[in-house]
This record gives sequence, C-alpha cells and structure tokens, in this order.
Amino acid sequence: MALSGIIKVWVHWPQDREEFMSTIAHNMRVLVQHPLFIPLYLPGIIFAFSTGVLKPIIPIYAASFGASYVVIGFMLACEPLGRLAADVPAGLLLRRLGDQRAMLLGLAAVIVSGIGLFLADSMWMVMLCLFASGMGKSLYSVARHLYLVDHVPLTSRGRATALYGGVGRIGNAFGPAVGGFLAASYGLRMPFLLAGGLGVLIGVIIYFALRGEASTNVKSEGFSLTRSIRANSHTFATAGLGQLFAQMIRAGRDVIIPLYALDVLGLGEESIGVIVSLSWALDLLLFYPAGWIMDRFGRKYAIVPSFLTQALGMALMAFSLDYTGLLFASALVGFGNGLGSGTMMTMGSDLAPASSRGEFLGMWRLIGDLGMTSAPLLIGWIAGLVMLQAANAALAGAGLGAALIFAFLVPEPLKKNK
Repeated sequence: MALSGIIKVWVHWPQDREEFMSTIAHNMRVLVQHPLFIPLYLPGIIFAFSTGVLKPIIPIYAASFGASYVVIGFMLACEPLGRLAADVPAGLLLRRLGDQRAMLLGLAAVIVSGIGLFLADSMWMVMLCLFASGMGKSLYSVARHLYLVDHVPLTSRGRATALYGGVGRIGNAFGPAVGGFLAASYGLRMPFLLAGGLGVLIGVIIYFALRGEASTNVKSEGFSLTRSIRANSHTFATAGLGQLFAQMIRAGRDVIIPLYALDVLGLGEESIGVIVSLSWALDLLLFYPAGWIMDRFGRKYAIVPSFLTQALGMALMAFSLDYTGLLFASALVGFGNGLGSGTMMTMGSDLAPASSRGEFLGMWRLIGDLGMTSAPLLIGWIAGLVMLQAANAALAGAGLGAALIFAFLVPEPLKKNK
C-alpha cells in the first residue's frame, strides 16, 4: 500500500482503515506472544508511551518561557546532553550494579525529573531536570540493551531487537496525541505528571518480573576501557559515524515537526499531536518486517532504504504549505523510520565484543547520543541564522549520509558473524 494511500484511507475510507489496523494488530500479536514480553517489551511500551506524551509538549513548553530559537535549541539539547554524559559511565556501572538494579536506578532519575519539570518555574530548572532525565534514560537504556543481547541468540536478534524498537513506536504512536490533548485541556505541565506516574508503574513491573533472576554483570580479567576503544576504533569511525547521522535525523524529527507546525503553519497543540502520532503510527506497520529483513537478508537491507526515505521526507517537509502537506511529509519520515526499527541497536549488538559488551554498548550509545544532542542545537542555530526550513535540509543531509556510510563503508555484520 503506497504511503499516500495509507494517509487517504486513514482519513477517508473506514473499510481500508480496517486493513491498516489489522496489520498493526498482527504486529501486536507477535509482540505479546514473545517470551520476553513481560520483562522487556511491556515496560518498553509504557516507557515509550510516557516519552511520547512529552514529544509534542517539550518544544512548546520551552518556547513558553519566551526564549529564542537558539535558547530553545539549547534547552532541548539538555536531555541528550544528559544521556551523553552518562553513556560511558552507565556501561561501567553495569559491572557493579548489574542490569536489574541499573534499570531501577535509571528509572528513579527519570521519575524525579518528570516531577521537577511539572514544578519548574525557570528555564534553568527545566534545563537541570531535562539533563537529569537524560542521565536516567541512558542508564536505563544501556541496561535494557545488555539484557536483550544476553537473552537472544544471533540468528533471531534482528527480529527481537526490531520488536524492541517496535514497542517504542507503539508508545510514540499514541503518546503524542494524549500529550497534546492533556496540554490543551489541563495545561502544558500536566503531561509531565503523567510521565512520572508511568515511570513508577514501569519500576514495579521490572522489579517483580526480574525478581529472582540472575543479574547480568559481565566481568573480565585485565579490562581496560581505553584498550577496548582502541581495539574497536575502526568500527567506531565507520559504523559509529553512520550511527551519529542516523540518530541526528531521528532526534531532529521530534523537534522540527512541532516547531514547523507551530511557527510556520500556525497549528494548535491538538493538531500537532495528531500529526506526530500518525507519523509514529506508520512505524507500527514495519517493525516486525524490519526485523525479518535484517535476519533474512542482512542488516543493511533495512538500514539503507530506511534513511534514504527519512531524508526524502525531511526534505519535502520544507515545502509543506498546510496541514495536509506537513502530514504527508511527517508520515513519510515515519514510514522510513519504521523500516529502520531496531537497526542501530542490532548493529551495535552484532559488533559488540563479548569480553567488554557493556562498555562497547555504552560507547555505541554515546556516539548515537552525540547525534541526538547535536540535532536540536543544529536546528536552533540554523533556524536562528537563516530560517527553519534550512534546518530541514541539514537533517535530510544527515539521513543521506547515514544511508551512504552503511551502504559503502560498513561490512554486513550478519554475514561476518555467520
């Protein structure tokens, strides 16, 4: 079904919309039947939903303090900066805490930060809370990634990781619409309170699901972080650069769509929430096929088309003149992102050496978070210097760069491992 057809049937044709929803329902059945659903995927769905609730709100919340594009960009970069600061320490901390306690500690930081954002009365407090939230999310995510790698064999890793990426798309498909509704009905601060409560629920699920299970805590003789970095320097310079560009366009999408809708098109919070939700809903169509492609043909067969499609959608967004145009461009970006579901996590899992897996994944996430951190800063700087549409072109270039790097500079890891 063509992308334009998907949008048309979603809006106009109830009978075809049923086919659209049946595809999503199939993916949901696959997810629920997976043996890791309770300990891994269910908390992931709730965590992604809580994050999705805030996606259309945080840029508008930052703008509500009367800041310029440059300051807004810096405020939005605080959470990625927090992840950036915590990525490598998170990998090292896993040796001491194990994955289970690391997950719970990371969640605690996210919960406290959400409450702080609800109560914030200055830009500085917002920045501090976003930074702390980023640190907590880093520790939580690295621990979850390590848990996934240690519980899934190589031959089905692509599908399992794509499912993990898919749970993020489930939350992001419905979360933004809920966040937009809450903000419009009860004020911009209410979504932060909801996100904090959901964090508590996640912690309860993880505690009881993993209670009594042996905690992953890999140790090795003569370990050295610098030695690990040197041993994998070529991987970080090639695949890592592709990961940086990939996360740049993904993070930029979350910032530029709400700002473009608000400042260029003059749309309201509820309309913005619907656009962001539909963009993420299209991801739900492809997260299981993406995993199947990775395991059947190779990782690059999903990665390259994914980021080429995202680059095209981001470029078209700059020419959007109304709600429908922005909806189509955002949906195209979402379609491409769905095709790349779990690709960067799978690539990192494949490349991670067994002797220093946690530390490698921490470095791998650090590189990706550099891309996430630079995206809002780049958007704010370019929008302030030129105009917002110019930032679309820069993000499209990042997507194209990711596709080309993985196509020509990175060997196929599945074939190498076989």
